[in-house]
Amino acid sequence: MLWTDGGHEAGGGPPPPSRRRREAGLAALVDTARELALPYELDVLLGVITRRARLLLDVSMSWVTFHQDEGPSVVRAADGHASAITVGFLVPRLGGVGNEATSRSAPFWSPDYLEDQRFTHSTQIDDVVRAEGLRALVAIPLRGMSGTIGVLYAADRAVRHFAPEEVTLLSSLGDLASVAIEKTQLMEQIQAKVTELENFAARAVDSSSTDRQLRETQHRLIDVVLHGRGLHALVSAAAEELGGALQVRDPANRSLALAGEVPDLDESTLAQASLDAHTRRCPISSGEDLWLHPISAGPEILGTLFLHTVEPSTAQQVELMAPVAQVVATQMLMQHGAAAAEGQVREDLFKDLLNPRQTAQQLAERAQRVGLDLGRPHVVVVARPESRMPGRAVIWASSYAHRTAGLKYVDGGCLAFLLPGSDAETAGQTVSRELGSVLEQPVTTGVAGPVAGAEAVRGAYHEARRCLDVLAALGSAGSTASVRQLGFLGVLLSDDHDIPGYIDAALGPVIDYDAQQGTELLRTLQEYLVAGNSPTQAAKALHVHPNTVARRLERIGQLLGPDWQEPVKALEIHLALRLHRTRQALRPRP
Repeated sequence: MLWTDGGHEAGGGPPPPSRRRREAGLAALVDTARELALPYELDVLLGVITRRARLLLDVSMSWVTFHQDEGPSVVRAADGHASAITVGFLVPRLGGVGNEATSRSAPFWSPDYLEDQRFTHSTQIDDVVRAEGLRALVAIPLRGMSGTIGVLYAADRAVRHFAPEEVTLLSSLGDLASVAIEKTQLMEQIQAKVTELENFAARAVDSSSTDRQLRETQHRLIDVVLHGRGLHALVSAAAEELGGALQVRDPANRSLALAGEVPDLDESTLAQASLDAHTRRCPISSGEDLWLHPISAGPEILGTLFLHTVEPSTAQQVELMAPVAQVVATQMLMQHGAAAAEGQVREDLFKDLLNPRQTAQQLAERAQRVGLDLGRPHVVVVARPESRMPGRAVIWASSYAHRTAGLKYVDGGCLAFLLPGSDAETAGQTVSRELGSVLEQPVTTGVAGPVAGAEAVRGAYHEARRCLDVLAALGSAGSTASVRQLGFLGVLLSDDHDIPGYIDAALGPVIDYDAQQGTELLRTLQEYLVAGNSPTQAAKALHVHPNTVARRLERIGQLLGPDWQEPVKALEIHLALRLHRTRQALRPRP
């Protein structure tokens, strides 16, 4: 048998060492191909590749880097003793044999890396090579379907000239590795898609089961409503379905029905949480064991559903609250007839009171139909939040109007209320305080009234709006004022310019005292103010002793209050005095 090696003929006998090495390398490559064909996770596969590369060339180390879209490459696997080149080590994309192999798309090797000047050196790579004691390096580009995906490195700690067949052998390993890597990545992507589809199918099954349970629960609760068993029976049945204690509260946060035991809760916190639930129109949590769900019919708020569980609530329990809230809303509408529509009817009534398109008699009859007697005293409050008016302000206003048996109307950035009662200032302060607490911002209110009769509401509303505008102009955010409290400004703002009322508010106690006691306090006050607050000059004008003036001023202070000489109050008194003298002078003589 004849065979050749390197162009030399030979007879029988064993092959030369070069051929034995080549055949051994090819056999190792075939074994490697079989091993790489097995299914692996990507990190395990890369470990096999680096180990095979190190053994194939009998080198000290081998590692694989993957290119990233931007920035340096990253070491994904390494074999052989290494202290610096480990998984996660970042390799700069500029400089080194790896960059040469990638840019040339061909193997590149160096017999003595640090001394080789054929390529650009990277300080970072040089430091690592020096720290590892490496000399000879060979880099094989890993080429995939879409381009070079990384680099396979082999390195020795001695100066070494890699033979062409060694480079070819490592290149073949690189080609096998590239195919195996892409196959593994593809299989992982397919497995991820399969897992995603399985999860989607599982969710679909769960969703179908949940939907079926929701429908069945809703049907059972509707049967309770149709059998006319009432709200309490409905809430008891719903509590069994939800597996917890259940409570229904009205917009004023009063309990309407309860099934089970609900612990004592902070009412102010619950009021805030209820507003949030209606604002978001979805269930919200107030602690691990309490959930709130709005009960509504269209835009109208009917109440809030409270679910309390001993254990933390499950997602299924929270989802079941929606159909329960719908059925409870249906029951409440059946019990109260057109209760859901009444809120809009009441708001439309207030709007028509402010912009009359009907007679006062017709408006009064409409008010009677919603339980409002316009013949009784009512006050008007117009409230304006200082920064903004979020949706929760409107929700609070609906609840407040319901609670006080009044009317509410949203007018741009303001909330207007028509409330039963005769104390406008107190009503405005209450609205300012409660709404300000809900919104956590100052709320300014202008007030007017009391008034009676449909025709008087519009004038009171505009008067309250003017008071609100004055407070804004004066920079009195968070304050409440009526025409009476604004003093002379109130006289100017008032529709009827109530001069006698202004004089009485400023000087009434002094005028009454003079009439009852026959004194001259009013004249003394006039001369004192004209004299620039000088008791001595006032005494001269009155032809009395200064001590007499001092005693009279002391009495005036008792009647008008200790702050009567403060600049603002003194100005009001002075204006009232002049108006009083003018009215006296213009009064017809008998």
